[in-house]
Amino acid sequence: MEKVKVFNPEHYKTTTREQWQTAAEAWHRWHPTLKSWLGPATDLMLDMAEVKAGYRVLDIAAGAGEQSITAAEKVGPNGYVLATDLAPKILDFAVELANEKGIDNIETKEMDGENLIVPDNSFDTVISRVGLIFFPDQQKALKEMKRVLKPGGFVAAIVYSTVDKNQFFSTPVSVIRRRAQLPPPLAGQPGPFSLGAEGVLDDAFNQAGFINVQSKTVSAPVKMEKAEDCVQFEYESFAALHQMLGGLSDSEKSAAWEEIRVELSKFEDENGFSGPCELVIGVGQKPLN
Repeated sequence: MEKVKVFNPEHYKTTTREQWQTAAEAWHRWHPTLKSWLGPATDLMLDMAEVKAGYRVLDIAAGAGEQSITAAEKVGPNGYVLATDLAPKILDFAVELANEKGIDNIETKEMDGENLIVPDNSFDTVISRVGLIFFPDQQKALKEMKRVLKPGGFVAAIVYSTVDKNQFFSTPVSVIRRRAQLPPPLAGQPGPFSLGAEGVLDDAFNQAGFINVQSKTVSAPVKMEKAEDCVQFEYESFAALHQMLGGLSDSEKSAAWEEIRVELSKFEDENGFSGPCELVIGVGQKPLN
C-alpha cells in the first residue's frame, strides 16, 4: 500500500529559507520593479493600518526590505521599524538599501514569524507584505503578531488573490508543474494563493481574535516593457520556480522557460507588458483588553 505523503512544516521552512538565501541578491537588484509594482498597495496597507509618525512597526517576512523602508519613512525619525525574515542574507540587502537612502530608524533581525522573539505589547503596528501566505501555520503567525502588538494596534497583510487573477505568477507555476509532472500541493501546505479567495483573509484575522477586520482588493499589474523582462525577473528572483524544475534536464528547463515566455507574451501589446496581478490587503485590530 502506497504511503500517503504529509506536509512537513519544518522541512518546508528549511527549504523556504534556502530559496530566499539564494534569491536575496536578485530580489534586492529588482527593488525598483518591486517598488513600482507593490508600492501603491504598500502605501494603502500602511494607511489602512493607521501608521503614524513616531510609531514602532514590526515587518514580518520583510525580504529585501523595500516596504520596511517605506514604513520607516512614514514613521519618521522618532519612529522605528524592525525588519525580520527567516533568511538573514536577504536582510543584509535591506540594511544596504536603508544605508543608500540615508535611513537610520530601521533594524533587521533573523526571525521566524511563527515564533517572534520580541516582547508582548511592544509594537504599534505589525505588517507583512506577501509573506503570511507562506507560513505553514498561519494562525500561529497571526496570534504571534497579535501578542506583540500594543492593545488597539493593527496588523496588516498583503496577499495575492486567486490563481485566475494572478497569471503573471500562476502561468509559470502551471507550466512548470505540468512539465515536471509535479503532484498537487499536499493538504495543509501554504502557498501563494492560500489566502486569496473571497473572505478567507478576513476569516483568518477573525479566527486569530482580531476585531474591526476589513480588507480591500486592488489590481496591481506587473508592468514592464516586454514579457521577456518579466520572465527574467521571475527567473532571477523566484527561487521556488527553480526548485520545482529541479528534476528536469537543462534542455527541459530551457524548454519550460521558453513556454513561460510564450504564454506571458499574451499579456503584451503595443503599450508593453502588463502581467495580471490582484492583491488583497487586510487589517485587523488587537482588542483593548
